[in-house]
Amino acid sequence: MKIEIQDLSFTYGSHKVLDGTTFQVSPGTFVGIIGPNGSGKTTLLKLLSRILKPTAGCVVLGEQSLDSLTQKTLARTMAVVAQDTNAGYQFTVEDVVLMGRAPYLGRFQAESLEDYEIVRQALEVTGCIHLRKRSITELSGGERQRVTIARALAQQPEVLLLDEPTSHLDIGYQQEILDLVKRLSTVEGLTVVAVLHDLNLAAYYCNELVLVHHGKIRACGPATEVLTADNIETVYGTRVLITPHPVFGTPQVSLLSGRGNGPAPKDEQVHVIAGGGSGGELLRDLCEAGYDVTVGVLNVGDSDWEAARALGLPLVSEAPFSSISPERHTDNVAMMQKAQAVILAEIPLGHGNLLNLEAALAAANEGKPVYVLEEKQEQNRDFTAGEGQKLLNLVKEKGIVLTEKTQLYRALTEQFRLSGNQLDDLGDEARPAVD
Repeated sequence: MKIEIQDLSFTYGSHKVLDGTTFQVSPGTFVGIIGPNGSGKTTLLKLLSRILKPTAGCVVLGEQSLDSLTQKTLARTMAVVAQDTNAGYQFTVEDVVLMGRAPYLGRFQAESLEDYEIVRQALEVTGCIHLRKRSITELSGGERQRVTIARALAQQPEVLLLDEPTSHLDIGYQQEILDLVKRLSTVEGLTVVAVLHDLNLAAYYCNELVLVHHGKIRACGPATEVLTADNIETVYGTRVLITPHPVFGTPQVSLLSGRGNGPAPKDEQVHVIAGGGSGGELLRDLCEAGYDVTVGVLNVGDSDWEAARALGLPLVSEAPFSSISPERHTDNVAMMQKAQAVILAEIPLGHGNLLNLEAALAAANEGKPVYVLEEKQEQNRDFTAGEGQKLLNLVKEKGIVLTEKTQLYRALTEQFRLSGNQLDDLGDEARPAVD
């Protein structure tokens, strides 16, 4: 059944919650309503279910205006699964699902064999048949949610509305519930509209998304069109990286450092030597701490190169799968000279990146603090028949070896707090013995 939302507005007192909302839901599709807290998502769902009456505009269900339907007709057409599935009564699961048959019964009419058969089918579809004699109060949150959906299915609706159906559920139950809802839409032909908070789940399961912002529709359509970095930053106020799901290609949202959210120390620049996935978390944490971070040399396409680009950091790039050229080495040294500290991450040592170690050694020889991160000392990462390890040992002798990132962050804090003549003492304290 098609749903048309036409210029819908709603006001609580003097506060306008929805303002001119317009979109359509095609028959048999699974549409997710997303947006930050207070954006109007739940209010929109309540207007669709006629719990609330719009201040302006209308909802058309099929060919009829929603407000023209009788309560019994609406209950036979549309079912609602609310966010709160807690139950304080002692009914059995079968009795709870049987309540879904109320729209089809007269005032004093008892349930028929057909009603019980429909209930049995609803329990089967939702995987609740083995729970039918259990008390609803004895069930877990995920089980209660499935029973609530079974009760909705017992209404034999054409439209199913769900308000945060995976709220407070662990990842296993989230998948179970949304797999079920997706199957009902795909196989049974139900038109589903669900308010969802998890953007990745919404992108994975929904045919289309409606992004609500300050009571208006910011974007509406396929997930690839709605879940853009610009839309997410505008609506949620956070920077994200949008990448395709590695198997199915649906957009996946990953958080990026909130540049500018933390402190912004003046003239506290650090240069990071990373590569091969050794620096992504480190770069993020340094940015969050407010340091002015530069990076180099990284091959284009390396995961640390991707991280630096996503964080908007100045970096020296080399061609993919290429050794560091003299030109890029020169650029790296020049960038490093502007920094007050150098951090050498646990990079794999190959013939192609030995110039990065030489740059770090040159910085240490000039008296610049070089922090050598060694969290996995037992791991062999030298692929140069000893040449890289020998060079690394020289850097460790001149630098400050730290075995945890927390030590590194404390050392940086101390460095920028202390005066220049106190810095030498810091190096002696922080440097462990090197074999």
